Amino acid sequence: MKPKRSTLLKLINYWLPFVGAGIKIKSISDDILSIDVEMKLRWWNRNYVGTHFGGSLYAMTDAFFMMILLENLGKDYIVWDKAATIRFKKPGRGTVYAHFHIPLEEIDRIRNLADTNYKVEPQFTVNVVDVNGNVIAEVDKLLYVRRKDKI
Repeated sequence: MKPKRSTLLKLINYWLPFVGAGIKIKSISDDILSIDVEMKLRWWNRNYVGTHFGGSLYAMTDAFFMMILLENLGKDYIVWDKAATIRFKKPGRGTVYAHFHIPLEEIDRIRNLADTNYKVEPQFTVNVVDVNGNVIAEVDKLLYVRRKDKI
């Protein structure tokens, strides 16, 4: 049974690693296919030169593709983050944002591949942008998905 979107939003926003980094989930779509995240620049997530700490920029992209898949594939599937690459494009100043979305057709494709193969390793890309839409960082996420009954 899926948790309510509002409950998920509240729980995640009080998760200590996100609180500590200053990460806030702004919205989760009703179908849990899209998640919007923001992070304000604060004294505790700023680096030596006064811009967003790279680890915080990565942290704001860490779990959301995995969460979307887990919520939409259901309890019969294992979903893990397997690898990630982050490319810093510009210094992050002020509030930064990331939008995560996996279309339902892609989730169905992943489910079908996981049902017919041992595993599937989908890759997704998300941009961290500033208030003007300038790309601050580009993050590629490689996930691991398989059915629990396929050992």
